[in-house]
Amino acid sequence: MTRIPTKQEVLDWISANPTLTSKRDIAKAFGIKGADRIDLKRVLRELEAEGHLEKRKRSYRDPDRLPPVSVLQVKAPNADGDLFARPLEWHGEGVEPIVLVLPRASDPALGEGDRILARLTVVHEEDHNYEARLIRKIGANPRKIVGIFRKTAEGGRIVPIDKAGQNEWSVADSATLSARDGELVEAEQAGPKRMGLPRARIVERLGDPSAPKAVSLIAIHQHGIPDDFPDKVIAEADRAKPAGLSGREDMRDLPLVTIDPSDARDHDDACYAHADDDPKNPGGHVIWVAIADVAHYVTPGSALDREARKRGNSTYFPDRVVPMLPDRLSGDLCSLHEGVPRATMAVRMRIDADGNKIDHSFHRGLMRSAASLAYEDVQKAIDGAPNDKTGPLLDEVIKPLYAAYHALRDARERRQPLDLDLPERRIVLDDNGNVTSVAFRDRLDAHKLIEEFMILANVAAAETLIAKRRPLLFRVHEEPAPEKLESLRETAQAAGLTLAKGQVLQTRHLNALLNAAAGTEEAELINLSTLRSMAQAYYSPENYGHFGLALRNYAHFTSPIRRYSDLIVHRALITAHGWGDDGLSQEEIDRLEETAEHISDTERRSMMAERDTTDRYLAAYLSERVGSEFTGRISGIARFGAFVKLDETGADGLVPVRSLGREFFHFDREAGTLMGADTGLIIAIGQRVSVKLTEATPVTGGLELELLSIEDQDMPRGGSGGRGRAGRTAPKRKAVQAKRKKDKIKRKVERKRRQTR
Repeated sequence: MTRIPTKQEVLDWISANPTLTSKRDIAKAFGIKGADRIDLKRVLRELEAEGHLEKRKRSYRDPDRLPPVSVLQVKAPNADGDLFARPLEWHGEGVEPIVLVLPRASDPALGEGDRILARLTVVHEEDHNYEARLIRKIGANPRKIVGIFRKTAEGGRIVPIDKAGQNEWSVADSATLSARDGELVEAEQAGPKRMGLPRARIVERLGDPSAPKAVSLIAIHQHGIPDDFPDKVIAEADRAKPAGLSGREDMRDLPLVTIDPSDARDHDDACYAHADDDPKNPGGHVIWVAIADVAHYVTPGSALDREARKRGNSTYFPDRVVPMLPDRLSGDLCSLHEGVPRATMAVRMRIDADGNKIDHSFHRGLMRSAASLAYEDVQKAIDGAPNDKTGPLLDEVIKPLYAAYHALRDARERRQPLDLDLPERRIVLDDNGNVTSVAFRDRLDAHKLIEEFMILANVAAAETLIAKRRPLLFRVHEEPAPEKLESLRETAQAAGLTLAKGQVLQTRHLNALLNAAAGTEEAELINLSTLRSMAQAYYSPENYGHFGLALRNYAHFTSPIRRYSDLIVHRALITAHGWGDDGLSQEEIDRLEETAEHISDTERRSMMAERDTTDRYLAAYLSERVGSEFTGRISGIARFGAFVKLDETGADGLVPVRSLGREFFHFDREAGTLMGADTGLIIAIGQRVSVKLTEATPVTGGLELELLSIEDQDMPRGGSGGRGRAGRTAPKRKAVQAKRKKDKIKRKVERKRRQTR
């Protein structure tokens, strides 16, 4: 007979292996087989009855665990100099766990009584149960400054890069961190304000202002993105406590899971699906989408609310995030961490076998994520290669999610939303902020699954509020302007393709064009041209529909941690269902139009800052490859030159018209071409080219290129980037001058394009 483990041995195993907690996993770990499993089952039931374990479907979990991100209070160092802290969010019935703080060299000094926000790791040491890494001190919210350090005899001064009327800051000799004159530095206010220049201490040397590590900070200040929270906002966030079950539905038994990038630090949406057991819906599915209940913590008119509205949204850079909400909320109380009770706003949706939504209902509850999963791991699991974490969830959680997704995918194909094929770039940085690689993100079914679930939830939110006649903010995407559509039609025609004319434009017409171009040399050109023809999406209290998604009713509901628009929709749902006094206030309703315009502007501001930052990182990355040759495609034409998108990195560089030789180039805005007056050379959007990188300027993000060949044809001598200029007389221009009229140039453009295909 196999020895049955003791209760303590079982508890130790579950604590050390939180992803292997099914009865089968435990039996395998202790070598228990056959009839001996009955005795193991008895031990597990006794542990459950005693409150040491809780059963979730077929697995067991320790209910007395701290959240992965927790608030701690630092204790006095012990005799060995170790720094311990007590958790302020301990709700278990057992002995309070002991947490050892592991400070890094760059962390600020911590003392007894300090409250910190920290990321925890479970360990099994004799004197502690968790190890903590500092995220930030709570209550310490000094003002931050980014600027150029100027050395003086007494220490130095900081000249802020934000030129919005800010004073310089003085830095004592002991607080310079040995910064050099001209370096870009990050500093914080030192001490109270007094007469004279305000005082600061340098907390980080960022080096050369043009270096990669400084790029995002420059963009933040140039675009006026608020990156420091006022003290009142931090204090309000720090006072927040985890939401309880009062007034909420208990959804903790639903095996909701979060699926995010592998490096995600917060999780604002979770999902779960299962087959619908209603006999009237054969082959149908039930889909749950649960979103962090941010409205519980960020109430109308509060300091948190005012700051969130001011920011409008979070802004994402390759090396940092400027969040809409402080860490205490975005990384902790409003993050659906695995195994931790969290307040949620959830929607239950039923779809039929064809993916059509039958009905839906919203719920305000308390959930507990069964697992935090990564896109890649979920995809590998469904493809037949599960790991220790996804394996136990494969049959009961992951496969039903994909079954529901396949039905939604079929419905999507019938709806025909705009289906652009434009890979997303991923910039990878090392610890010093240098770009190590630029790649294109894989587009997995796991990504598409979450995307379809979120779209369906957003539609449900809009439909509910319309039905209940409640004000809200819609996500609006209008159809292309006639002139942009005509330009796209001309581009398609020049590529030998057709975009239907004389009918009401629908996304399926554009998809037909994209499908016709797929797999051809013109595919990227048509995708880019279609994207450029699109209007920019925005927020509005009026419903004008979403053209790109081919949806009549659409609102943003699924990301209230990072978008203020979603918080407005959450509050509207609270008011519509009578769930509390933290719904949409009359004051907010009265200024919905103003809010819509403001957050549409902040969204565009973030997009510009993110784009500028990406350009600067790419310029810094390519600055070491000046003189190298690249392949690419003409992506834009202007009077001053041609823009080329490089295949390897997706970076955009400029071929200045002055580098094309001594001949004059005619710019045709409507045709999107440059035409050489001497050689007849035509440079047009979509052409394949090879170029040489002649200049990369990280400060501006600019790349300058020399054109070497077009469509595998070397540049003609008359337009060869200045080669052979000395002693050369320009050829006669009479033949081309006779053809300068726009209609004749257009005919030649079309003829030349046909010849190069």
